[in-house]
Amino acid sequence: MKRSNPLLEKLQTILPAIAANAAKAEQERKVPEENIALLKSIGMHRAFQPKAYGGLEISLPEFTNCVAALAGACGGTAWAFSLLCTHSHQLAMFPKQLQDEIWGDNPDATASSSIAPFSTIEEAEGGVLLSGEMGWSSGCDHAEWAIVGMRRKNAEGELVYSFGVLPRSDYEIRDDWFSVGMRSSGSKTLVIKNAFIPNHRIQAAKDMMEGKSAGFGLYPDSKIFYTPYRPYFACGFSAISLGIAERMLVAFKEKQKNRVRAYTGANVGAATPALMRLAESTHQVAAARAFLEKTWDEHAEYGERKQYPSRETLAYWRTNQAYAVKMCIEAVDRLFGAAGATSWFENSEIQRLFRDSHMTGAHAYTDYDVCAQILGRELMGLEPDPTMV
Repeated sequence: MKRSNPLLEKLQTILPAIAANAAKAEQERKVPEENIALLKSIGMHRAFQPKAYGGLEISLPEFTNCVAALAGACGGTAWAFSLLCTHSHQLAMFPKQLQDEIWGDNPDATASSSIAPFSTIEEAEGGVLLSGEMGWSSGCDHAEWAIVGMRRKNAEGELVYSFGVLPRSDYEIRDDWFSVGMRSSGSKTLVIKNAFIPNHRIQAAKDMMEGKSAGFGLYPDSKIFYTPYRPYFACGFSAISLGIAERMLVAFKEKQKNRVRAYTGANVGAATPALMRLAESTHQVAAARAFLEKTWDEHAEYGERKQYPSRETLAYWRTNQAYAVKMCIEAVDRLFGAAGATSWFENSEIQRLFRDSHMTGAHAYTDYDVCAQILGRELMGLEPDPTMV
């Protein structure tokens, strides 16, 4: 189902400026302030914010199409900013007290995250004291809050994977993001030392997947909050991979038009092998988009119907996106292999697209080796493997 997308129309007007900043973004190893200002000027950071605080509450397909377009201009900007947006969906499942703290005085506030539970906690009256060096916090330079992972004992003494939310004043940012791919995402480390997190800023991940979190039901008229948090949290990864692959098709065609053989001067723009690679990658990227759009539409339809997905449906949603990422990377690799030696220069957009493309498949959520096992077990009626996220 095709939806109107006013946010995408606004985004198209600022994409040239964001694309022009791509080299600067890589040099700074973070999203430039100008890009953040441009994206906030069109309200993209409000995509999944509750309307009660001025948010847009747009559908997931509308959002992912914006992310894909943004990724074609700058993959790292899309990576970091999409997470700043999707975290608002997650925060809307916390108690209203926390939401008021975050958006009450600053409706433009955003949160970065580091959700692997590498922290240590000590129980304290009314909450926990948390410490840890929490890595991979994309876009943290531009966020006022952070969502961090922890394992906290429940009443039965079992360790429960949970999330805690901290203000920027409770952690330091270590400038250690030196990466080959997604250089401009600024995915640095948060250094936290005995920060107190009150109970109203803590929620169990399982509750957020099953409609049992403290914020569930706060917005009964919403079409996006009657849903597990994880599909929204992770939706940007596959959209970014798609946007990069779609841009690679364009960049490859532009390069081929004027390409000549270095030693003979022959025009090779219409060489048969290049045409065949372009054709196959075009088909593959189109197939990935169709597969993703079907999956994203299902997300939206379930939310609109206020129908919670089954475990099997969740397994498909998760693994469909990972398979689409796999297809997008293959399409990019096929073209990069025929793009010539000059494509390896650091000032070449094509090599940046190649590097960023591979990063989209390196996240735990998009690792297809893991996803194939998850779906295979579900198809065979086996219980999920607890060692796999």
